Amino acid sequence: MSDNARCPVIVVVPARNEEACIAEVVRGILAVPGVEVMVVDDASDDETAARARGAGAGVLSLTLRLGAWGALQTGMRYAQENGYGVVVSMDGDGQHDPADIPMLLAPVQAGEADVVIGACVERGSLLRRFAWWLFRRVSGLRIRDLTSGFRAYGPRCVELLASSAATLLDYQDMGVLLLLQNAGLTIVERRVQMCPRASGHSRVFHTWRAVASYMALSLVLSATRTTYGSRVRGLVRSRGGRGQS
Repeated sequence: MSDNARCPVIVVVPARNEEACIAEVVRGILAVPGVEVMVVDDASDDETAARARGAGAGVLSLTLRLGAWGALQTGMRYAQENGYGVVVSMDGDGQHDPADIPMLLAPVQAGEADVVIGACVERGSLLRRFAWWLFRRVSGLRIRDLTSGFRAYGPRCVELLASSAATLLDYQDMGVLLLLQNAGLTIVERRVQMCPRASGHSRVFHTWRAVASYMALSLVLSATRTTYGSRVRGLVRSRGGRGQS
């Protein structure tokens, strides 16, 4: 049995102004055997924290808005400090089906992958597909769904993503994937279905201006991946992890 199979699992849900659906998301997660849930409330202006807590989640309430990645990293650090070796990330808007959590966990718990992405390429709009195409070209990542926030992370990922090396990532999707690839960690995908958002819109793909900013940052991150990757791989190896090119 892989050591990962014995690691406690926590589902981290970064959420901002998700009072309309966060309770249902939490109840769905708690119906999955063997997992706990922590909602990281990213300085919401509504009742997100209260409704998450009322549904049975632990809640970390941020007084300053950190953004999607800052909130998720807060959850990663909580997991590491409290003995959770495996973290599942989910959005708080109801897009992700908690019933898919065991499928994403299986390769991580078997020691076959460091991170498993819940991929749904059918959801790609024209803006999203264009950004994905460009990012794959410049980054070398062979991932179909680059922006899914539905992922299972193993212990080496949790340690790396909770560290200072990951602190200044902007977009959690591309920044995290590049960091993990540069560290030599194993990334796989599993096909999932995603529901329409209960409220709000994509933080990246709702305007051409947002896409342009996303792609500009992609180019910068990808251009620096070689030298930065060497440093990160050294960090992972020094902590006793297994590398994979």
